[in-house]
Amino acid sequence: MNRRRLVNTFNAGRGVAKPSHCRASLQHVQQTTATASILPLTSRQWLSIPANRNSIPQIRPPQSAQRRYASGEPEDSVVKQTALYNLHVKNGGKMVPFGGYSMPVQYSDLSITESHHWTRDKASLFDVGHMVQHRLSGPAASLLLERITPTSITSLETYHSTLSCLLHPISGGIVDDTVITRLGPETFYVVTNAACRSKDLAYLGEQIASSPYREGIDHQVLDNWGLIALQGPLSVEVLQDALLANRAADLEGREEIDLHSLYFGQCKHYIVNDPSPSASSAEKGQAAPILISRGGYTGEDGFEISIPPDFTQTFTDFLLASAGPQKLRLAGLGARDSLRLEAGMCLYGHDMNDDITPVEAGLSWIIGKERRAGGGFHGDEVILRELKPVKEGGAGPAKRRIGLVVEGAPAREGAKIVDGEGEEVGIVTSGCPSPTLQKNIAMGYVKSGMHKAGTEVGVIVRGKRRKGVIAKMPFVKSKYWKQAAGTAPG
Repeated sequence: MNRRRLVNTFNAGRGVAKPSHCRASLQHVQQTTATASILPLTSRQWLSIPANRNSIPQIRPPQSAQRRYASGEPEDSVVKQTALYNLHVKNGGKMVPFGGYSMPVQYSDLSITESHHWTRDKASLFDVGHMVQHRLSGPAASLLLERITPTSITSLETYHSTLSCLLHPISGGIVDDTVITRLGPETFYVVTNAACRSKDLAYLGEQIASSPYREGIDHQVLDNWGLIALQGPLSVEVLQDALLANRAADLEGREEIDLHSLYFGQCKHYIVNDPSPSASSAEKGQAAPILISRGGYTGEDGFEISIPPDFTQTFTDFLLASAGPQKLRLAGLGARDSLRLEAGMCLYGHDMNDDITPVEAGLSWIIGKERRAGGGFHGDEVILRELKPVKEGGAGPAKRRIGLVVEGAPAREGAKIVDGEGEEVGIVTSGCPSPTLQKNIAMGYVKSGMHKAGTEVGVIVRGKRRKGVIAKMPFVKSKYWKQAAGTAPG
């Protein structure tokens, strides 16, 4: 079977339709039984693609990827390793426990500050394989996501992504932040935080089990899949050159890859060849699908790449080798934290938690226009009241997430924010020296009314009051590759 038939086989299992036509009626959903369906662009094992891609056997997901969760799992006391653990150790990674995994803070070739600057100037590769990758599908997948998030799921186009939040019923507090990608009419790729794994799986299991359309929802966790983030101004050059050298192809079989037409918030599947130099002659040329999404957690242009288990190590090695250390270096959690703070991005468990709503967190933009009018999501009464200003009869948020520039010593998480009279009006949730700005920056929450940019406050650092000024975020201008004229960097 040729590549065209491979693509047709995949697309037949995935389905192709416009989002506006894909919302199932509740009546239809209640009459539908959930079935195991083809995972979109699964691993080499799932597709069993031979070396020459000319034969397509029966598609079967591996047992690990079919795992269902009716309730949350207990926390595992054993620190896990991502598929790239050996790569980290080989390159002098300083490993620490993070989100239940052993993850690198930095590497021996660069300090955290140097790695931060390298990402802003060139390109860095981050292992984010500790994140939890999910697949939600079935005729009621959209209905579930519209119930548990405030996002306009029905208007999300195929191969487009959006930031969203899982919400608690009644309170509207944030269970976790998440990125949701539509891969088909009722097929979604969802990424959540590693530290919230047990809580999120329990939450999703409960929400599915308690829904009237639970039989129309299939939830699978893509255990052992790799996830890497390629970030920085050279990332598009690095990735495109690697894909061309690999002779990767899109789902139409085209090898003429142009990542400049893939914009921020969009994604695309590519079929890549096994680049492992140790592969036997029988294995050489074996192929696997990867999902490339344009975006990231640094404010720079970049990509996040979801990779099947068998290809994670070899594809990452190939990417590093094809770019060379003059363009691409490994980066760890230390640089990732200072980069995301400069970009004004939240870290769950610090800048967001179960008691904070999207409006308080400055994420009102994730609430869809039609959701504001019709509600229908968890915590809608609370959230919609907060969206409406007090002068218009609403409640407004009690507190607001803000940026801060602090003089003197850097303000860290837990530092109190006070007004001119010394009264506590807020708290710092993240803070560090900014390598780019050469200033101490922070993120936190203050009472509504104290949140306007330019407002002077006091920040208690090591028992001493320091001058702080409320600042707009992001602290460093984002460089996302956007489709609108004038928004994509040259």
